[in-house]
Amino acid sequence: MATVVFIHGTGVREPGFSKLAGRVAAGLTALRGGLRIVPYYWGGTHGATLAAGGVSLPAEPGGTSRALTGPDGEEETAAAWAALYADPYAELALAAAGTPQVTERAPGSLPPDQAVRARLAALAAQGDAPAAELGPGLARAAADLAAHPLLAPAAAALAHDDLAALAARSLTARVIAEALDSDAPLVPVGDSRDAVADRLAEALGAPPRGTERGVRSLVLRVAGSAASRAVVRRRRALTEAAHPAAGDILRYLSRGEAARAGLRDLVRGLEPPVTLVGHSLGGIIALDTLVSAPLPQVRLLVTAGSQGPFLYESGSLPSLEHPAPLPPHVPDWLNLYDRRDLLSYLGAGLFPGRVTDVPVDSRQPFPAAHSAYWTNPEVYRHIVERLP
Repeated sequence: MATVVFIHGTGVREPGFSKLAGRVAAGLTALRGGLRIVPYYWGGTHGATLAAGGVSLPAEPGGTSRALTGPDGEEETAAAWAALYADPYAELALAAAGTPQVTERAPGSLPPDQAVRARLAALAAQGDAPAAELGPGLARAAADLAAHPLLAPAAAALAHDDLAALAARSLTARVIAEALDSDAPLVPVGDSRDAVADRLAEALGAPPRGTERGVRSLVLRVAGSAASRAVVRRRRALTEAAHPAAGDILRYLSRGEAARAGLRDLVRGLEPPVTLVGHSLGGIIALDTLVSAPLPQVRLLVTAGSQGPFLYESGSLPSLEHPAPLPPHVPDWLNLYDRRDLLSYLGAGLFPGRVTDVPVDSRQPFPAAHSAYWTNPEVYRHIVERLP
């Protein structure tokens, strides 16, 4: 009787593991009868825990578990800037959407966007110096904003002072976003960011800081509150929700031998042919175990959404350091990946002739794509087709 050992990924604990293992067993046996499915639940024994109950976590400001929701709340301000880093023109689009019905301008009157376009052009001519503490990119950002098609309808919807403040935030966010995209080692703190935004607003015609400017950040009012409620939670809650996954990886990379030994002992008690099926970190555990010592019972390795190839290439795989080849005793390796799963990697280019990379498509975005393998019939079909 062929045996499949299923090895779960990061963050899985009971009762979720039993449900997951049951789904995998049902998916495989529906396509091939007579299979023996053996789950390896390493998370209960070798998974990460906050052993001291989370005393390493800093307390919330003021010792409370509140999420700031007022217009001046720092959490909402951070959420608003996060939205602008993702799309520096977000406020521009929101303002343009509120443009009043077009009316004929008086003869000789200037378009409402002409003044700010002229100031943006003048700012671009100064180079990056007016925002030097943020890094390079201001001149290009100002030139692009001056030519942006949404500037005219936004100017029609806002007072000049408010438009100047909005444009300044757009420029500031664009420069910081480009720094983030380039993995710049230094990103300015909020005080520096805000000081630059105020300085640019004045250069674009807004009154000095301290003078009432009317409309505050549109993103803060429209998107920031929702983002704050959805994303900004107590640090303890976030850590406790995320730590099994992140902690499992860190614990395995530093003290993974116990998990490998447990899998080795389990496999040695099984009759061949055995297939190891590992998801995410489970695939790394399976690969490391097979590389470390021969397990002749195992005739096939299957990984899904696995980081094993990446760890090997980056010099982080415990059992094998690049460019050492895959040992001959490692069996055939089927590596399933989803292009939208940012935690899945390819192995065929690293181990030519030893790994078969097969794409699957859950039609889910990341991170859902990383957890959708075991509800995808395509995954089971590929596995069963390769079973010994």
